[in-house]
Order: sequence, then C-alpha cells, then structure tokens
Amino acid sequence: MLKSDFYYTLPEELIAQTPLEPRDSSRLMVLDRTKGTITHDVFSNIATYFNKGDLLVMNDSKVFPARLIGKKRGSAVDVEFLLLEQCESDNTVWETMVHPGRRLKKGATVDFPDSVNPQLSAEILETINVGNRLIRFKRGDDIYTTLDKIGNMPLPHYITEKLTDKDRYNTVYAEKTGSAAAPTAGLHFTDGVFESLAQKQIETAKITLHVGIGTFRPVKTDKIEEHKMHSERFVLPRETIDRIAQCKVRGNRVVAVGTTSCRTLEAFDTSGTTCGSTDIFITPGYRFGITDALLTNFHLPESTLLMLVSAFVGREATLAAYKEAIDNKYRFFSFGDSMLIL
Repeated sequence: MLKSDFYYTLPEELIAQTPLEPRDSSRLMVLDRTKGTITHDVFSNIATYFNKGDLLVMNDSKVFPARLIGKKRGSAVDVEFLLLEQCESDNTVWETMVHPGRRLKKGATVDFPDSVNPQLSAEILETINVGNRLIRFKRGDDIYTTLDKIGNMPLPHYITEKLTDKDRYNTVYAEKTGSAAAPTAGLHFTDGVFESLAQKQIETAKITLHVGIGTFRPVKTDKIEEHKMHSERFVLPRETIDRIAQCKVRGNRVVAVGTTSCRTLEAFDTSGTTCGSTDIFITPGYRFGITDALLTNFHLPESTLLMLVSAFVGREATLAAYKEAIDNKYRFFSFGDSMLIL
C-alpha cells in the first residue's frame, strides 16, 4: 500500500493545544465494527461499552522532562537535546536527538547553564542512528533529578502552547520512567473512571512500553512496507499474561489501551517474548492475535499509528470515522478526544 492511502485533511483549529479538565470530559467516539455504527459520547461513560470480565491492558510508562536547552561550549549558539534512550545503567550515556546537529561533532561539549552546583554538561561521543548523537553527561548526580529541575516535557511539534503542569502529559497510572512521548490514549482516565470500571467488574492490567520518538517519525517511503520502525523497550509481566489467558478462556475481550499496548500485545503474540525490544509495524492485512478492542486517540495523516488503526478497522472505515470526527469537530492528536473500536 502507499503512504498516500492514509492521507486526510485536518483543519488546523481541530489540533488540541491544551488538555481538557477534567481528563474524562473528553469526547468519545465508539466505532462498532460488527454493527458498522458510530456512537458519540463522553469518556466518563466509557464503562458503558464493556462487559463484566473484559480486560483493559494499559501502558504504565512515564514520560520524563527529556528536552534540554544548552549552549555549545565556546559558542553563543543554543543547542536542543531530546533524550531518547539510556544506554548505560549509571544514567550518564544516552542516545539523543540534537538541534542544530551540524554544529555538534564528536568531542564537542554542551553546557546547561540553568543547572547549578555543579553545572551540568555533556560530551558528544559519536553520531549514530540517522543523525542522532551518543552523549555522556559529565556529572555524578542522578540525571532524572536534574531533569525534573531544568528539563521540559517533550511535547510534539504540533503543540505550540506551553504546558504549565508537567504531570498533565502523563497518565494518572504512570509508574515506570522511560518514555520520550506519552501513551496518550490513557490520558483520559481518572479515579472516577476506574471506579466505574470496578463497579462493573471490568478488569485492568499493566504492560510497559517506553515510547520512543521513532513511533512518531514520518513515513518517508512511498510504499509503507519499506518503512522501518525503530525499536522500543517493553515488558509484559507474567501476571498480565495470565490475566489475558483467563480473559480469553472466559470469552471476554482484551482491550488495548493505546497503540503502544496493542503493539506490545501483538509483539508477544508473534514472538513469545515477554521482555526486550520490538519494532513491530502493524499495517492493513495484519491478523491480530490478542487485541479484541482498541482505545486510541485520533492520529496524524500518513502516520504509522493511523496505519495500525486501519489494520484493526479497515482503511476505508477508519477514514470515514475520521471524516465524521472532523465534521463533528472532535479534538485531534495527543491532547485530543478518544476513539473506542469494538
């Protein structure tokens, strides 16, 4: 298939710049694949669409303030770092996206003047992975503690409004630090929603997939099968595996909360691996082995995330649902509204 098969036109005013409060006040589009119907609702009513014994699988990865602004030593030029993946256990060596990259050769040092006692700095070790840099921080303190003080949340490029509350770009159940972007389908959940799920005896379970920027990189090949996904680290706990098996035996549905949860479940189904990395790329024609229902946000045109949704629903049905969302002025992308596919 062609990348252009997944294109649609989105009015710019429908790109959500800020999250709604409360979280569960976002709108909810419910697409029933069997009936071919679309229902419009609000997220706080989501328990209505599940049955006793259904299992929601949620990604508990936590986004950290991975964006740093510094200056190249000996220069007045601002340098932006986006930390992607920790490469050593002591937190000092990282794979990093840098801008402007052409000014940062091997051996260059970047200082971060907002940090104090002592000032944080980083050395460029080498260029890797299509222009990314391997860097080493020259400071003994835990880097996560420093990032909490001087780092910024790595919001997508289409969000231009400043985020005043860092916690708002994380789910209420985020626990395991490591993502460079939020698993946004979970941003709508609140304590009240969890209470309504519990009252209906709808179960929840956790997986961890640390979201990398590679998930959101644009597809640059005309033929989508030529696109290469970047690997992301994941863990599927034994308890979650057991609960999935029990859910299937009961005849209930396994609901993937977000494309990251879906990719983790399907990576496990195809490989049997419970811990490691996956570069699974789900496109139309893929046969889902575990995922019975999918909760997700509305995604960018021609993105790998939209291709995954199209694999689950069908391309034409997906684009038709997106057109209805646009006609009904749903809010799109990370801070936007939600879509439940049954």
